[in-house]
Amino acid sequence: MDEEKPITEQAVETMTAAVEATKDAAVAAVQKVKKAAKKVAKKVAPKKAKKSSKKAAKKSSKKAAKKSAKKTAKKAVKKSAKKAAKKKKKAKKSKR
Repeated sequence: MDEEKPITEQAVETMTAAVEATKDAAVAAVQKVKKAAKKVAKKVAPKKAKKSSKKAAKKSSKKAAKKSAKKTAKKAVKKSAKKAAKKKKKAKKSKR
């Protein structure tokens, strides 16, 4: 401690230095967190993957549409076959 400076002035200087050091540490921590967040964001969703995922989504939706169309066609064929069988049975019963 300086004997020439008053105690209050020394205390103010010490507090100022502590505040500045804390501020610098906080700024450095924020910068580190931002960098880490950017790295994570790049790993999670890279730009190339976004484009390919859109294409893949289009392809998968087309495939799903085709599959559902095939399923509905198959169901329609089965239903029509069942209806035809029922009509034949009814026709036979009505002839009796």
